[in-house]
Amino acid sequence: MKILKTFLALTALAAAYAVLSPRSASIPSDLRDAPGPSGAFDELPGSAGAAAAPEALPERAEPSAGKSIYGEDDRLEYFEAPADRRALADSVVSMWSSRWVRPELGKANLFVVSLKSAADLCPGERFAEQPAGAFCSGTLVGPDLVMTAGHCITDEAKCADTKFIFGFGLKKAGDYPSSVPESEVYGCKRIVKRALTTSTVGLLYHNFVNGGPGPDYALIQLDRKAQNHKPLSVNRGGAAVGTPLFVIGHPVGLPVKVAGNAHVRDTAAKYFFLADLDTFGGNSGSAVFNARNNRIEGILVRGGRDFIPSPAGCNIHYVLPQGGGKGESVTKIEVLEKYIP
Repeated sequence: MKILKTFLALTALAAAYAVLSPRSASIPSDLRDAPGPSGAFDELPGSAGAAAAPEALPERAEPSAGKSIYGEDDRLEYFEAPADRRALADSVVSMWSSRWVRPELGKANLFVVSLKSAADLCPGERFAEQPAGAFCSGTLVGPDLVMTAGHCITDEAKCADTKFIFGFGLKKAGDYPSSVPESEVYGCKRIVKRALTTSTVGLLYHNFVNGGPGPDYALIQLDRKAQNHKPLSVNRGGAAVGTPLFVIGHPVGLPVKVAGNAHVRDTAAKYFFLADLDTFGGNSGSAVFNARNNRIEGILVRGGRDFIPSPAGCNIHYVLPQGGGKGESVTKIEVLEKYIP
């Protein structure tokens, strides 16, 4: 037994060395944020005063056991969602690099690219013509407090370079937004609380170490109190297996989408639960809601593959049966609820 324990320890250390080496990142490959460290949105040409629109989406997450769509694609536009969920969406922010936002005569112009050209989508894929640009999502949980994923805001410098924008969504069919009122754009004052545990062994062996990967969340104080947007309530009772869910956020940086018909699959891990939510890169930081009471159950943080190549040479959405795959990972709200008013 002692020899076996020693062998397992050495195996874990060897794996940790491989993951932490300069050739690979030390954070999970399946995080649901849009940009990577060298993503295209971080490489905009031109000067800070004359940046050109991005020509491609940031690097996608590597494939994992999960997936982006479970069964039917349940994503709805803002104007298609029920009234109560539209009200919740009014308190959701898209998160942008400051260089992609340009104020002009009372509005903020957003540098965007069509999803079709950016992701090389095949004809007929949903949302192909829509503009994309946000790198993460967040939700107002206090008068000037936004909740998001910890890997979306890595430090104070990243926070200072991020714009938190309300109202990036379709108010009617075909009305694709490329700007918002300047009053809907907020900056970062400070990081109130943040956690992102990148335990290599935990990430490699998931449930073998401390119940899986550690917590992933951030609470950001905005540069002023949000006007005309209501802080949303969290569910302080905890979610059980089978709890019906929906998520509101910005998949692949698109205008806000509301996706329901999902359920909690597994709550065994200490810091997160698994659910069959239709989410993508860009959904990181999205609030996941209890469909029974519209209260927040957690934060979408990890998931699976977004698109796969088709025989035609273009890309299609990755779809598996409703009950298939590993599921999307959601940081439990109980991990951070004590920091929320």
